[in-house]
Amino acid sequence: MDERGKGTDTEVEVIAPRAKDMKSFIVMDVLERAQEMERRGEDVIHLEVGEPDFDTPEPIKEACMRAIRDGKTHYTHSQGLLQLREAICGKYGDKYRVNVSPEQVLITSGSSPAMLLLFSALLESGDEVILPNPYYPCYPNIVTYVEGRPILVETEEEEGFQYLPPKIQERITPRTKTIVINSPSNPTGVVMDQSRIEEITSFSPYVISDEIYHGLVYRGKEHTILEFTDRCFVLNSFSKLYAMTGWRLGYLIAPREFIRPMQVMQQNLFISPNSFVQWAGIAALQEAQKEVEEMKEIYNRRREFLLRKLRELGLGVAVEPTGAFYILANARKYSVDSYRLAFNILENARVGVTPGIDFGSRAEGFLRFSYANSLENMEEGMERLQRYLQSL
Repeated sequence: MDERGKGTDTEVEVIAPRAKDMKSFIVMDVLERAQEMERRGEDVIHLEVGEPDFDTPEPIKEACMRAIRDGKTHYTHSQGLLQLREAICGKYGDKYRVNVSPEQVLITSGSSPAMLLLFSALLESGDEVILPNPYYPCYPNIVTYVEGRPILVETEEEEGFQYLPPKIQERITPRTKTIVINSPSNPTGVVMDQSRIEEITSFSPYVISDEIYHGLVYRGKEHTILEFTDRCFVLNSFSKLYAMTGWRLGYLIAPREFIRPMQVMQQNLFISPNSFVQWAGIAALQEAQKEVEEMKEIYNRRREFLLRKLRELGLGVAVEPTGAFYILANARKYSVDSYRLAFNILENARVGVTPGIDFGSRAEGFLRFSYANSLENMEEGMERLQRYLQSL
């Protein structure tokens, strides 16, 4: 394998192209290299991975253990527990005032299987999916895996890398099947304007809204796509808001006609999500709001600190991010090769950051910083980064 995880000429040619040609998720390459360094005894500050440093709230853990003790360790309905689907519908009804039926919800083992099922059900070979550039790296990989075509729409730094609707219109063709939006965004942390979301719904047969960072908004308000159209899909998970990354629990909200085909695929590919994890998900929705608010307040203090420090270091942030736990900072004054810069920072400063190229060509020369780490660690990380940048 070469340094960016692509195949080499020496590989056995019988490997299917869809496996051989898939690009690596570079942030995981950074994380895994950092873990190798840690095994050698080096101290690394992790600002690369989008994983909450908080422990999962106690009510969630207790619900899981109670489910195991009560023998809830068998297969569930392949669509997911009805009680969990009902709780998700209640959440969307209470927060956004939208009506969702449990029959429109499919529970999955994290959001990545949800994306695989969704794109498999929606796309025929050659169908086009419009994505923002920059984007979450797994989007184009999964679209390509199911033989769809990612169509990238350029966005502008001074707009916070939000879609400009006229640029979307320019890329619409008869093969356009869906537009993907992600707000709050990974990698930028920017929350999309309501007016832009509403306008985008008129451009495509379907809109896919990645709402994984809903609930982590520190100024303003996030909006679900369900407020504006029924011809849409919602991707969501418990990983980020509830500090449940390792639990692998996500879900899809979809038009009714898509649920049965995706359920059948789930039966064949995954059977059903973990039963006791689903019971923990119910507790997350119904019993963990206090802990969520506490985590959110801490994230906001970290956000304000990191934003100030990055700007002091000469890293540009044109639009203040107000959601998720990321800041995408312009590092072009130091290097236009974000991959090399990120690994040099890791090796020399022992700070893990994500190269912008992981998120597409528009983010090249940028670095993504995650503030899902303690304020103390971020302070140390910024001191290390400052010393390294001054040495360039």
